[in-house]
Amino acid sequence: MWFKNLIVYRLPDDFSVSATELEEKLAARSLMPCGSFDMQSKGWVFSSDLERYVHTVNGQHLIALGVDQKLLPGSIIRQVATDRAKEIAKEQGYPVGRRQMRELKMRVTEELRGRALTRKRVTHAWIDPAHGWLVVNASSEGKAEELVETLRDTLGSLQVTLMETERSPSSSMTAWLALGDAPVTFTIDDDCELQAADQSKPVVRYVRHPLDGKEIRAQITGGMFATRLGLTWKDRISFVLNEKLHVKKVEFLLMDKDTPAEGESANPGEQFDIDFTLMTGELAALLADLAKALGEPEQKQAAAA
Repeated sequence: MWFKNLIVYRLPDDFSVSATELEEKLAARSLMPCGSFDMQSKGWVFSSDLERYVHTVNGQHLIALGVDQKLLPGSIIRQVATDRAKEIAKEQGYPVGRRQMRELKMRVTEELRGRALTRKRVTHAWIDPAHGWLVVNASSEGKAEELVETLRDTLGSLQVTLMETERSPSSSMTAWLALGDAPVTFTIDDDCELQAADQSKPVVRYVRHPLDGKEIRAQITGGMFATRLGLTWKDRISFVLNEKLHVKKVEFLLMDKDTPAEGESANPGEQFDIDFTLMTGELAALLADLAKALGEPEQKQAAAA
């Protein structure tokens, strides 16, 4: 349940969907198995072991989108169709033409679709109405958009936008590296990626490498800019920020996420609520500080004031 990669959206200021209403709407759009002729099925699944579509603690909501996808590689279709084409060519006495081959591939696809294995993946999202965040635990914007679009369809409308800041993450990260220091609540770690602005766009990556030396500053002075940077927030959460404002490789440094404290016998449901409360509280504070470090748009500053 601990989020590892954050694609961050802003909820509309007038977002007012209650937990009860959200539960009802998600339940009505639950995940259904793929039909015989379907390659994919999308719908909401239980977000926790308590068998609720919306898991709510202290006004924070956890939801989960399930996607069932049939595994039918194009290479398998081509292989079966090619074998069949050879048999047909022998029977009819001349090679299979392009149109006939296209029709054959379509028939093979329909035939194999019903027997294909199905893979299920689940993407979680956290809704924070109090601070206006919708955060998707996804490694790519495509998977995040998939969840957001399904949520929009489920609710009828949802005017969310990707998190925006006055200064671009790339220019801010480059400035921090040039100065050798990040804003007050953040420290620079030992992971970064620099890219040149010329046509070939060469990339230099530093992993487990000190980033406060002359070498880095020379690269920046030479015209390179940061596209990703490892950071730690308040010695509590480490992560990698990239130029798209995606928060990657999130690690909660001061929390034992595997076992309860010595002498405790944690109830799984209670432990889940505790973990969710801790995670959302920490991430909400981190995102607020990150937005402040990069400069929040004026309308968001006014809303927060």
